[in-house]
Amino acid sequence: MPRRDETPEIEPPPARFVVFAGPLRISAGGLAEAAAAARRAQDEDPAAAILVFDRDTARVVDLDLRGTEQEVAARYTPAEAPAARRGRPKLGVVAREVTLLPRHWDWLARQPGGASVTLRKLVEAARKADAGAARVRTEAAYRFMSAMAGDLPGFEEAARALFAGERSRLDDLMTAWPKDIADEVRGFLDGADA
Repeated sequence: MPRRDETPEIEPPPARFVVFAGPLRISAGGLAEAAAAARRAQDEDPAAAILVFDRDTARVVDLDLRGTEQEVAARYTPAEAPAARRGRPKLGVVAREVTLLPRHWDWLARQPGGASVTLRKLVEAARKADAGAARVRTEAAYRFMSAMAGDLPGFEEAARALFAGERSRLDDLMTAWPKDIADEVRGFLDGADA
């Protein structure tokens, strides 16, 4: 358990991106990986429509693909984090301050796994319970659908089913769409990697 004067460390997960070349998903991962895949796809077929999406928001990411694949990947590779401070485990976490009353620390100390495990579980439960999360996922799915499936058969009906929360109807309408596009829409709705 952290001492009361210690600050627990938390680092947000790295952003995730997905790359489509036409209707095919060709890569998913970090920004450097996505940029390299987009550059590689551009080299293989200069006429291909290549789109990179932020998997959290479904917004199209505009990348500078000039140069070689290695140069493009290097351009989007995050800078090295400073070396970890002495005494901290190398878990890839960043210090943030959490202020609790002594009774809170005492309660946390009695929980299985200690304070860090309990706090992570509480945060995850709160995130899942967030009423706005489903709306955000629906909006992201629609943003992606509009970019990738706006001219596909049944798009209008699929959009209606999406906003009506009629998942089975949406799935039925997407059967005529390319598999990678339909799977990615499902991934946005499920809040998971497709």
